[in-house]
Amino acid sequence: MRLGLALGYWGRGPDPRHLELAREAERLGYDSVWTAEAWGSDAFTALTWIAAHTSRIKLGTGIAQMAARTPTATAMHALTLDHLSGGRLLLGLGLSGPQVVEGWYGRPFPKSPLTATREYVEVIRQVLCRQGPVEVDGLFHPHPYRGADGTGLGKPLKPITHPLRADLPLLLGAEGPKNIAQTTRIADGWLPLYWSPLRTGVYQASLANAPDGFLIAPMARAVVCDDVAEGLLPVKAMLGFYIGGMGHAAKNFHADLMARMGFEEEARRVQQLFLEGRKEEAVLAVPDAFADEISLVGPRERIAERLELWRTGPVTDLLVTAPDPRTLRVLAELNA
Repeated sequence: MRLGLALGYWGRGPDPRHLELAREAERLGYDSVWTAEAWGSDAFTALTWIAAHTSRIKLGTGIAQMAARTPTATAMHALTLDHLSGGRLLLGLGLSGPQVVEGWYGRPFPKSPLTATREYVEVIRQVLCRQGPVEVDGLFHPHPYRGADGTGLGKPLKPITHPLRADLPLLLGAEGPKNIAQTTRIADGWLPLYWSPLRTGVYQASLANAPDGFLIAPMARAVVCDDVAEGLLPVKAMLGFYIGGMGHAAKNFHADLMARMGFEEEARRVQQLFLEGRKEEAVLAVPDAFADEISLVGPRERIAERLELWRTGPVTDLLVTAPDPRTLRVLAELNA
């Protein structure tokens, strides 16, 4: 099991620790470093900055949102950064949800998310392969565009720049069972939002046909500390925000996932409290048991025991959100 460093997205501004952590992760032998985006900082610019200050570590977008860019624009970002970094990019993509797609990006959430994802990936694959002009007879991402409101002058094109790698790894952030199953067919890997090494059966059917070499790269908060309950508070805060704040009462993929993992009543309670504006109560209502299962928190000995659970399952890459160099070092030593 390889280790990666997940830096996430910025809050109010850039985190001055991120570059230091990325360089320390590279020094410790971590395989990859990942950036993200929500509705603030973007994933590619921060990753390019890290690329310029590192030399070996792989560079992942975890995740870049599909609604933020047309698939050809995403492919341009990918082939550009892959060239500049000497072939280190791992392209992680996600569809996001209706609240973000329509509220932030100002476009309709696709009525058929699986079809939209499949077309998006197909366009990127064609760009990176560069075997001919990009042509997709799609419902959501047709190339060239032939809609009634167009000019009819669209011409199939292929990239001017020759991509460095036609087989640049593409991973998808997927939560629903059908979406995960499709990911095993069209992508090189999967970026789970929550992963519990105690509940791998939740995903067993969806992953049944995953090919050899398929990457499974979940993210997990990790911190070496004496007080487990205190160490879990950032995990609970993250869960409260995702389950309560990143979705509508009638459609919230994150809450649905927590429910499928055995915490349905608790998920709905967290969601209700958050939507009522009772955010602190929502965070406290996140079960410690769930937060603990999906993270690595506590003294070194405890983390060592729990890390073995992750190593014995199907996870190929553990992407840790670690707040300090000490935690990165301890994990590197335990995973050696």
